[in-house]
Amino acid sequence: MTEPIRALDRRNQGASSEVVRDINRRIILNLIRTRHPISRADLARLSGLQRSTVSLIVEQLMEERWVIEGPRGRLPRGRRPTFLRLNDERVIIGVDIRPTQTTVALADANGKFISQEVMTTPADPQVAITGLIEAIKRAVARCAQKKIEGIGISLPGRYDHSLDRLVFAPNLKWPAIDIRTPIMKATGVEVELENAANACVLAAVWFDHIEDRALVVVTVSEGIGTGMLVNGQLVRGLSGMAGEFGHVPLDLDGPVCSCGGRGCWEIFASNRAALRYYSESTGNSASSFPDLLSRADQGDVKAAEALEKMARYLGRGMRMIVAGLAPERIVVVGDLTRSWHRFGSVIEREVHEQVLPGGVAPQLVPAYEDGLARLRGTVALVLQKHFSVV
Repeated sequence: MTEPIRALDRRNQGASSEVVRDINRRIILNLIRTRHPISRADLARLSGLQRSTVSLIVEQLMEERWVIEGPRGRLPRGRRPTFLRLNDERVIIGVDIRPTQTTVALADANGKFISQEVMTTPADPQVAITGLIEAIKRAVARCAQKKIEGIGISLPGRYDHSLDRLVFAPNLKWPAIDIRTPIMKATGVEVELENAANACVLAAVWFDHIEDRALVVVTVSEGIGTGMLVNGQLVRGLSGMAGEFGHVPLDLDGPVCSCGGRGCWEIFASNRAALRYYSESTGNSASSFPDLLSRADQGDVKAAEALEKMARYLGRGMRMIVAGLAPERIVVVGDLTRSWHRFGSVIEREVHEQVLPGGVAPQLVPAYEDGLARLRGTVALVLQKHFSVV
């Protein structure tokens, strides 16, 4: 009996050393990603790893073309260090699907966008997927000499990873559908999909280097989406449905929501809600939410009142997030951040008025990202397979 036990011990030791090597590799990759340009000596100092270990890892990463050498540094004396950076010849295709438009973008491993193509989102999902495949192929053709690491897709609904299906997208109005398989078959490239709000969480952690253990991202557009990071982990829940605060009713006698319920939070606090408030108060309509923002800035009192009403409901809906999750920070994503002077103080006041005794109000942060948060999230979605240490 002793020999099998010894053999098992050896296998466990081998697995453990392999795991350690993988973790060390990811640590070095992340340090290069976040601190580039950086020398091998600084990598050893910051990681706490021996210089010989760092050199072996860097050599492997260079062989795999993840990392390349840049310019040499200058020191008062001694050997000049060679700086390292990520290889921007490795690219990611990011796709942001929204109810009205879809964006296909090309980004390098540093998160810099190289190109974007915007097209209308068809109501028929099969037609939409066919058009998306064609756009992805055009993106692939533009980077024939580069290594495509994967395709990341942000969805305006919930994606069940166990079923590989989009299962809930009331504003998109698509049925449950497999998006991943036809795109992979047509392009031969690995595809990762995620809810838009979750993608924005990844963007905040990945590119903005937010290290909060409890973070919530609220996306405000045609509807309201919520992505949650709890104890440093993205929360998806059963069937990928965690975070649907936008469809929690605030008034059971309220207007009908796209989900079929009544008086949901997003019916009162989304971009569409503000447009409805304006139309009801004036008998006129704004062509779009950015148009409504512009009207308010130009002195249209009714437009300003519609936006303030939307802001009050946004704050009231966030109360349930604060009471249920107690996040350190709530990041708000959407066109409304362009006029944060109209929204920020109103939302904060509503949230602060309902903080429970002993509780602390979260920091409320607008994401000034020109509509790129979801796309940045798709890049992080692909790259986290290689960089995530957990």
